[in-house]
Amino acid sequence: MANPATIPMTSSQSTAGSGAQSQPPIATPAFRAFLSRLTSSIRQGLSQRRPWYELIDRSAMARPDNLTDAYSRVRKNLSYFKVNYITLLVVVLAFSLLSHPLSLLVLLGLLAAWVFLYLFRPSDQPLVLFGRTFSDRETLGALVVLTVFVVFLTSVGSLLISALLIGVAIVCLHGAFRVPEDLFLDDQEPANTGFLSFLGGAASSAAAAAAPAVASRV
Repeated sequence: MANPATIPMTSSQSTAGSGAQSQPPIATPAFRAFLSRLTSSIRQGLSQRRPWYELIDRSAMARPDNLTDAYSRVRKNLSYFKVNYITLLVVVLAFSLLSHPLSLLVLLGLLAAWVFLYLFRPSDQPLVLFGRTFSDRETLGALVVLTVFVVFLTSVGSLLISALLIGVAIVCLHGAFRVPEDLFLDDQEPANTGFLSFLGGAASSAAAAAAPAVASRV
């Protein structure tokens, strides 16, 4: 019996086949690992939040005697309510963005551009726009310029700064008036568990997940 005929594949057909099987950025293992680590960090941080009734306990509110007393209260309350305060800042920032939907759309578009055009785009898929192929260096430069323009040369930057300032003012005002004597403060708590430790942990985990994708382009 004669063997069935085989059709040889050319290099162009092989390349086309491999390109058709390539995954979109949102389905790559690196992007899934990024989301998994970020979600895990956020859940771990939120598990450390204090009961909200302690934060709004009116019986524990009193005017500080002087600036030194206010500063001492703010430091202790920041250490104890750090996750609650960060959540409050996020709520203020989210409210400001939701009240300005155009700025929210611009930020989401900028974030999507970084994620899908550079950070988690497969390294074997060049970026092609309007019939022109862009290198990774050109893509990075364009994204940096776009980010600077959006943050510093539009109303988005002023909106973010004003929202953060309002949030920080609320946190400092509450921290100065909340008497911390009834709070359980561990004096042996490590120094890296301050106000920004939650954000630092989430950022470091996200950076660790994104590092392989970025390193492959350097």
